[in-house]
Amino acid sequence: MDQSVRAKKPSGTVNYSFVDTIRCISMMGIVFLHCSVFWWVKYTNFSETLIETAVMQILKFSTIAFFLIGGFLINHKFNEYSAGQYLKNRFNNTVKPWLFWVVVFFVLDVVGQLTIYFRYGSNDAFDNLPAFLLGETGHILFYTSYWFIPNFLICISLLLIFKKYLYNRWLGVFLGALSVFYSINLYGAWVPTEHSTALFGFVFYLWLGVMLNKHFEKVMAFINKTAWSTLILINIIFFVLSVAEGVYLNRLGSGDSFDTLKFTNILYSLSMFAALLKIGGINIIQKKLNPRQTTFGIYLVHQVLIVNVLPLIFTPLKIKNTTFDLSGSIIYTLVRFVIVYVLSFLLTVGIGKTRMKWVVGQ
Repeated sequence: MDQSVRAKKPSGTVNYSFVDTIRCISMMGIVFLHCSVFWWVKYTNFSETLIETAVMQILKFSTIAFFLIGGFLINHKFNEYSAGQYLKNRFNNTVKPWLFWVVVFFVLDVVGQLTIYFRYGSNDAFDNLPAFLLGETGHILFYTSYWFIPNFLICISLLLIFKKYLYNRWLGVFLGALSVFYSINLYGAWVPTEHSTALFGFVFYLWLGVMLNKHFEKVMAFINKTAWSTLILINIIFFVLSVAEGVYLNRLGSGDSFDTLKFTNILYSLSMFAALLKIGGINIIQKKLNPRQTTFGIYLVHQVLIVNVLPLIFTPLKIKNTTFDLSGSIIYTLVRFVIVYVLSFLLTVGIGKTRMKWVVGQ
């Protein structure tokens, strides 16, 4: 483990060694959650509901951690570039690869529907083609992993608009209140409850990452003074509370009991992020998995693999997740995760060695 959290580069920029570790662990968590069968397999027994919620909760800090890291990394860039220059760089390095894979996902989905049409002679999806195409676009942008980039860019744009007040704590209070609104909305459902549709729910964590960068040494001094026993206890408490809230939401009939913006999950995510900061950089992750070069690619390709490759593996084996008991569902989720993560990593590395490396953010 690398206990050094940062080292000066010859250019005078700063390299924070923990960033790649948090990127890698968070992406593993995101892929695991997207591979989980518990999104559509629900158990009615209390003990089973408790266990499935706990399994989902373990890595549920990942999305907020990504926004925190994103804000941490953009702080200096906000000062180095104009808003136009920054957004232009983002388009070339982020939006173009993202758009490529969105189109790939869309085309594969349409091809799948055409296959059904030619195989069975009809397909309700084509009764109203414009509505189908519009619906597919909306589904991809709001209900698949591809929601993250548009949401992230909206968050960045809002911070750029309020750049003059970026370090004002009242801005943080306002943005934090927006996030808490989505936490409360899980109970009132005044707007869609899915975290992927919470357009303003994650700006606070981007801002918080900016503030972390600005006050990094003070924050790290506080975290390093905090005993591991205290930090672990805090994480356990927030984990238990998050599981309890998830079970409660499930009992209320909520369709999104695993939501990232549950208030208890926000607390758990922040405490887990603090623990990861205290751990620092992990050498084996940095050297073997090369997260700086592979994380974005894994994000871009894993949804395509989940939807289009996993069925090709499990359907011929006649494996259906609906027939598993709880332990079987957990094992099945783990197998799905290993397959998708390994294939995503290898595909990203492979593409990164070709002229098409731009499509994985190289």
